[in-house]
Amino acid sequence: MHAQWAPVAGKLEYFKYHRGEYLVAWHEKSSTLNERTTFGQRTPGGMVVWRQIAGAVARRIRWYVKEGEDIAGGQECGFILFGSRIDFYLPLEAEVAVKPGDRVVARSTVLARLPEVS
Repeated sequence: MHAQWAPVAGKLEYFKYHRGEYLVAWHEKSSTLNERTTFGQRTPGGMVVWRQIAGAVARRIRWYVKEGEDIAGGQECGFILFGSRIDFYLPLEAEVAVKPGDRVVARSTVLARLPEVS
């Protein structure tokens, strides 16, 4: 099982479940063709979108949060059984702190820094 935690604190302004296929999670089309959920979270640094994507084996996504809910950074939000993938979409002004091939650890690795609100 792969658990997912909110990447940042903010209000969940958008949530959508998408039925779909079950390509292997690393397939380039799995982000748009596979079963998935999409979360849009409003933060002081801008909108952050993240997506749970089921893989060929997973075929089961669960989520615990609802649209309109205030979510704490690091709050457990759902899980995917077996193989899975998470995509993140950040504001263009975000400073990305990792590069392709880096090993990341949930709730420990900083993926990016959002812009400061002035």
